[in-house]
Amino acid sequence: MKTSPGKRETNASVSMQQYGIRRIDLSSAQLASSEMARDINRDIVLEFIRFRQPVSRVDLSRLSGLQPSTISAIVEDLIDEGWIKEGAIVRGGRGRPSTMLSVNEDLVTLALDIRPNQAIVAVVDLSGRFLSHETIPTATAPDAAVAKLVRKMNVLRSQHKEKTFEGIGVSVPGRVDPITHRLLMAPNLKWDGFDIKSALEKEMDLQVEIDNDANACLLSELWFGRLEGVRNAVLIAVSEGLGTAILAGGQLHSGFNGLAGEFGHIPIDPRGPLCGCGQRGCWEMFASSRAALKTYRKISGNLQVKDVQSLLKLAQDKDPAALKAIKAQATALGRGLRLVTAALSPERILITGEITSCWDTVSPIVQAELQAGMLAGSAPQLTTAGDGYLARLSGSAALLMQRHSRYHRSTHVSRTTKRERRSKA
Repeated sequence: MKTSPGKRETNASVSMQQYGIRRIDLSSAQLASSEMARDINRDIVLEFIRFRQPVSRVDLSRLSGLQPSTISAIVEDLIDEGWIKEGAIVRGGRGRPSTMLSVNEDLVTLALDIRPNQAIVAVVDLSGRFLSHETIPTATAPDAAVAKLVRKMNVLRSQHKEKTFEGIGVSVPGRVDPITHRLLMAPNLKWDGFDIKSALEKEMDLQVEIDNDANACLLSELWFGRLEGVRNAVLIAVSEGLGTAILAGGQLHSGFNGLAGEFGHIPIDPRGPLCGCGQRGCWEMFASSRAALKTYRKISGNLQVKDVQSLLKLAQDKDPAALKAIKAQATALGRGLRLVTAALSPERILITGEITSCWDTVSPIVQAELQAGMLAGSAPQLTTAGDGYLARLSGSAALLMQRHSRYHRSTHVSRTTKRERRSKA
């Protein structure tokens, strides 16, 4: 049976839901212009190319449900913008030869993960490959820290002169105002109100996208296709604090003012230690890496272990005090997940952060506490998300790439101007 054009166009968004890609909220959507519809379709086509590369135009039409003429127009735009390139010509049994398409490996982004005492800077390509990455200590004052980061990013940029830098993706341990893009709440970083985005854009002359580290990690799972078929999930980023990101109905959800998902700052013991948010006994004061370090020092009396990486290495070497501290952290993490399951009832919970390097030890404890805390039914699937060390960087890169089309729509960059901007880079 022949499918109508309208039906085929709708199939594109249905197909992409299998990958957990954004969907339109019809309850609040306005009628889309032809330009907006084309931009959405372009995002969809780019996703299929990334997931299925090398792929032909004919295959893209079949996979997406879009008309061949629509595919051809979008592909030409993506080639012109430098996102994809043509490769080998494949001759099939029947019909005309097909030119295979793949993402442009020369298009890269700078990824920046900012932590309270250090930052990691990387160069990442469209396929998620790290071409280089470095860890550098950061100053307490945000102006001084950004100046140091700019110097390092310029060094990395000079080391990859043959690449085209699309922009900078930034993840931070706090919440970002969705309107002003300034830090709205970052208790552990203490840069509240600082405009990281504008500071970096001024110095680097590149587009900058910034978001919470947990949101970035969850976006990375979506961008690189690791949540195929999952519509409702929660990601817990365990570091010096405890961040949470929410996927609801296939959409990232950050709430009215960007603060949705701050489960780490829900008190679970009113007599507990004072949290950076001003409350006592927040979940992150028991389940974060900082909490594990504090527990270890209390048990062992050893104040020489300065960071969680050293603690985890001790745990892997079967140090009794380190193992006890990590297990206490795992217990608190699992018990706190009751907040998540009772509020959101996700089908999957993902854990990322340094703690995943001891996942064989941690996982059974977290799983047992998760199941014990269920109101009813079986617990959500519990998995890790990416590499504990690099997950936030992957998310930073995905953050920039995913918002690319929105940037073009809002700034109305012409193709000529776009090429000029890249040539200057």
